[in-house]
Amino acid sequence: MDTRDGEAFSRTADVVLVVVGVRPNTSLLSAAGASTGAGGAVVVDERMRTGLPHVWAAGDGVVTHHRLLGVTYLPLGTTAHKQGRVAGENAIGSDAQSAGSLGTQVVKVFDVVAARTGLLDHEAAAAGFTPHSHTAIADDHKRYYPGATPISIQVTGDTQGGGLLGAQLVGTRGAEISKRVDTYPTSVHHRMTSLR
Repeated sequence: MDTRDGEAFSRTADVVLVVVGVRPNTSLLSAAGASTGAGGAVVVDERMRTGLPHVWAAGDGVVTHHRLLGVTYLPLGTTAHKQGRVAGENAIGSDAQSAGSLGTQVVKVFDVVAARTGLLDHEAAAAGFTPHSHTAIADDHKRYYPGATPISIQVTGDTQGGGLLGAQLVGTRGAEISKRVDTYPTSVHHRMTSLR
């Protein structure tokens, strides 16, 4: 129970979701002289070099090289894992380079799965693109076969260059949303367009 304006009140809920965000803890590298950038994350190049001699960094404490946005802060586990491999290989003498990220992510809430990759309409507009988005509802398999469930698919494209900028999918857990989203970042990564 809490009091506001002198009146007591209480709330009940079946589920409480607390979204606290992430702030990189970069004090050690900053103290050593590393530069920080977007979101307070340590600036690294595509080889995960920090600018300090013989120091590589990866993960939620470093900037992300986004294929559409440039350098930004986007802490994601899969991106961190790929950055870690690049940093580790280079720390032992290799010359690996990160291919960058499109921010592809998937989340499951109970029996609903949502996925996204690339840019949403408003993010694309803010980045200087001329986006157009369209949403379609499709079944996860042929309707004549029992158990078909709908998938909502929103695709965002660039009206100037004809390129795909992003996609979002929402469907049931059994609709394999995490696998279906894969074709979209492939298209964005390779700069495929609808223009002929």
